Amino acid sequence: MVREDLRAASDHLRAAAVAATDPSLEERLYDQSDQLAELATADSGPDHGRLARITHALDELADAVDEDDAESNIADARNSVESYRETVEGV
Repeated sequence: MVREDLRAASDHLRAAAVAATDPSLEERLYDQSDQLAELATADSGPDHGRLARITHALDELADAVDEDDAESNIADARNSVESYRETVEGV
């Protein structure tokens, strides 16, 4: 089962990584993108706690980038994660 919102978030972070000029931020964005891609196809989806940590990491990344394209893609990724989180039972 593919979780489309998480796959979209991963794609947005890949685009943000391409737009980033700081090599350290580029690597962090790729790493977060990889995590979301794995979660998109895992046997079971992430729980609210994991999604909260991802959202927090995306907020930190958005604060750290200077490029508008990167920031916009991170915001889109965050929106995709939040859309997925609305479908998770609990809390």
